[in-house]
Amino acid sequence: MPDVLDASPYDALLLLSFGGPEGPDDVVPFLENVTRGRGIPKERLKEVGQHYFLFGGVSPINDQNRALLDALRKDFAEHGLDLPVYWGNRNWAPYLTDTLREMVRDGRRRILVLATSAYASYSGCRQYRENLADALAALEAEGLELPKIDKLRHYFNHPGFVEPMVDGVVRSLAELPEEVREGAHLAFCTHSIPNSAADTSGPVEEHGDGGAYVRQHLDVAQLIADAVRERTGVDHPWQLVYQSRSGAPHIPWLEPDICDHLEERHAAGVPAVVMAPIGFVSDHMEVLYDLDTEATAKAAELGLPVRRSATVGADPRFAAAVRDLVLERAGDERGQEVTPCALGTLGASHNLCPVGCCPARAPRPAAAGADSPYA
Repeated sequence: MPDVLDASPYDALLLLSFGGPEGPDDVVPFLENVTRGRGIPKERLKEVGQHYFLFGGVSPINDQNRALLDALRKDFAEHGLDLPVYWGNRNWAPYLTDTLREMVRDGRRRILVLATSAYASYSGCRQYRENLADALAALEAEGLELPKIDKLRHYFNHPGFVEPMVDGVVRSLAELPEEVREGAHLAFCTHSIPNSAADTSGPVEEHGDGGAYVRQHLDVAQLIADAVRERTGVDHPWQLVYQSRSGAPHIPWLEPDICDHLEERHAAGVPAVVMAPIGFVSDHMEVLYDLDTEATAKAAELGLPVRRSATVGADPRFAAAVRDLVLERAGDERGQEVTPCALGTLGASHNLCPVGCCPARAPRPAAAGADSPYA
């Protein structure tokens, strides 16, 4: 990176996230936003919302995004990077369209987007790009001048994302009773998605069994397991497992589920498990309920000691990684020779999503990609 922190041609960064309810009255309207177009009855949404009601109807994701916003602004200011940071959500306030409208009225014309999803998949990348296209279409209908939007590359293998998770696993191992610590297995957890979505994740040349989604997670899991071995001197067995499955039971989704995995490990005589949620940027509802509540209860039922390691959240190293990614992309846009920072075997991801990357279930316009109608 250059000595002078120059983000040009970009004049703003947009933190783009999923959103979540901030009180009991928000839960059903939030779920209606999430499931719009699927025809799910309100009574069914109330049943689904019980996970949120267990936590007072509040998802932790918005507060975690506020913490990340603060961390990014602090890091940028301390390092002399003059780039304002905004925040918009897919499914709850502050809504993406409202934030983009604010950015346009503030005079922002070249916007970089940081999505709170580190890996390639339809729901983790292209759907956000579709949301951006929808928001731009809404602003166009209002007669506003449209900004040019680019999306930061996938950061699953950036050191600033990986290293905080290594620390979290090492801390969780240390919290286990000493007599089971050395034999503990590592369960690297991520969100399950339909097999069909996994198989078509990433660019076309990466499609196949599990696609880029599975390969990227496996690469990160290996990086963390290797680093843990170097730090502790113990080679802990590990497996990539899945959680938070939803949808029709006849549609195949990625397996094994974390609870099934805990049962299998216990039956095999494993003395303890550390659950490492590598697929999540922060401790949002899927982590709090599916791991801290449901999987932890399953482990207690089995008499299996478990610990859950931390997500990256607002770790200063992650904020520094975002700064690095911004400068990398800005330099590339200016035509400079840039060396991307990436660990593991897969290298740095693409800057521009190619045609056919993580295809939609039905054709829809998507911004910030090679097939964007808003070039």
